[in-house]
Amino acid sequence: MNWMDDYQSKCVSAGDAVARIKSGDCVYYAGNAATPRALVRALAERRDELHDVQLNHVLLLGDDPLCAPDMEGSFRHNSLFVGPADRKAVNDGRADYVPVFLHMIPRLFRERVIPLDLVMLHVSPPDEHGFMSLGVETLAALAAAQAAKTVIVQVNERMPRVLGDCFLHVSRVAAIVEHTEPLPERPADPATEVEKAIARYTLSLIQPGSTLQMGIGGIPDSVYECLEGNLELGIHTEMFSDGAMGAIERGVVTGTRKSLHPGKVVITFAWGTTQLYDFLDNNPLIEAHPVSYVNDPAIVAQNDNMVAVNSAIEVDLTGQVCSDSIGSYIYSGFGGQVDFIRGAARSKGGRPIIALPSTAKGGLMSRIVPYLKEGAGVVTSRADVHFVVTEHGMANLFGKNLRERAEALIAIADPRFRDDLERAARDRKLLP
Repeated sequence: MNWMDDYQSKCVSAGDAVARIKSGDCVYYAGNAATPRALVRALAERRDELHDVQLNHVLLLGDDPLCAPDMEGSFRHNSLFVGPADRKAVNDGRADYVPVFLHMIPRLFRERVIPLDLVMLHVSPPDEHGFMSLGVETLAALAAAQAAKTVIVQVNERMPRVLGDCFLHVSRVAAIVEHTEPLPERPADPATEVEKAIARYTLSLIQPGSTLQMGIGGIPDSVYECLEGNLELGIHTEMFSDGAMGAIERGVVTGTRKSLHPGKVVITFAWGTTQLYDFLDNNPLIEAHPVSYVNDPAIVAQNDNMVAVNSAIEVDLTGQVCSDSIGSYIYSGFGGQVDFIRGAARSKGGRPIIALPSTAKGGLMSRIVPYLKEGAGVVTSRADVHFVVTEHGMANLFGKNLRERAEALIAIADPRFRDDLERAARDRKLLP
């Protein structure tokens, strides 16, 4: 049977595809902008006939019907990175959260720490050889597809054919659901003056020929917007955004001086506008690879002059970084922060950066704090932290003792909180 006949024989409705899921099964489905929504909706309709189905995933955007309170007992989420869709369920105790470095997630599946029965993925139409691209999210999908007993896919004509190590052949899947719908978009909010100020300090750490990793939000977008000139920058990042696309189109990013994959932009997922998805389609500049490769600190470190910019919820006076919780309230996950902070620290000429506004709640609360909140988790340890940037300046903590760290962090805190922070530092015996 040729692949086209194989493809046609596997085309079914979404309801028939998810009928393969049984009570007690362990399921993985793609997240971010690649959630197979037609399959998710069909699975939600089976609520009354299923129980104890474990749903594993990374970030889920928007609403997910499987997270609703009335799904309890039928489905339980096991989130590898908490997002808007499952945050309430996790904190209500109706779902679980797994703290894990992003580059380690494929290993959970390969070694059957999480033994997958079935995988639901969202892919592009097949090419002339029968290969479907994983499109805007490679991440852990290949590892999940290789480890699971059954793979079902939603084929979407709107899914870009992204190139790289991100293809799944028709022969590997058990069921195909053809359903075309727009991919979720990330609206670009105008940068605040605080974010622009943070970006200006961050720019001083980006030298011509650097390779960049930046996450999501106003600070990375502002950094990209500020980059101008023939800098010959490269990109090796987990997330690819509209800001990165703009830097490429302006000629700021060329990749010509990259020490690893020169001339290529290396990513593991993308989230942005329709224009971004169109830019990714069949673009040989872009290579998507599994997160076990892209985020591996040993791979990241092979990029000379690697600049990694990541955010935080709060940083204590010794440099401990909390970025997955607000106290005991789980907000997100480990993601790739530690992967890239450690990779950049090992890179020749690398600069690992934690960038955050100095305050929260409209300026009522400092994010440079004497102690992390009760129940807060340390994502990036104080030994891993090098540069911390706020709108008030930059602190380099590498090689600094606790007294020097406290002094440097107080100096970049909001001026309204510096006296309180100094008193707290003295109470902790960090300052004389």
